[in-house]
Amino acid sequence: MRAGTHNAITDVDGIRVGHTTLDEPGWLTGCSVVMPPPGTVCGVDVRGGGPGTRETDLLDPRNMVDAVDAVVLSGGSAFGLAAADGVAQAVYAAGLGWPVMPGVDVARVPIVPSAILFDLGRGGDWLHHPRSGDGEAAYAAAASGAVPQG
Repeated sequence: MRAGTHNAITDVDGIRVGHTTLDEPGWLTGCSVVMPPPGTVCGVDVRGGGPGTRETDLLDPRNMVDAVDAVVLSGGSAFGLAAADGVAQAVYAAGLGWPVMPGVDVARVPIVPSAILFDLGRGGDWLHHPRSGDGEAAYAAAASGAVPQG
């Protein structure tokens, strides 16, 4: 097996990634958004003594949701889950989401499973964490190609 062109998840056709880094004075965190092709099935394995997740229970194959619109990975501990709010709004504005009333376009709910990591106070002020607008900016930046790391 060989690495793809970018040695990144974006080497898989149709996957885009966007990232927002918050590294101005007092900040050292960020969030990433993975945008899969429509109809992508997703799974999760939650581990650890203090998991921070949103919508991961939807990914259980016994549940009716069978595809995701985006996946958010964020810093900021539990506060960082707010980044998923901005992604969900952007996904909805793009016309995506799980149809809850077929035939009624506005009746859809974005499926945006999210997970966080604990980085509070790690080089930045304790309550500086990704917010809704940061998730929306990461969504807007989603592209194929090289993926920033850090």
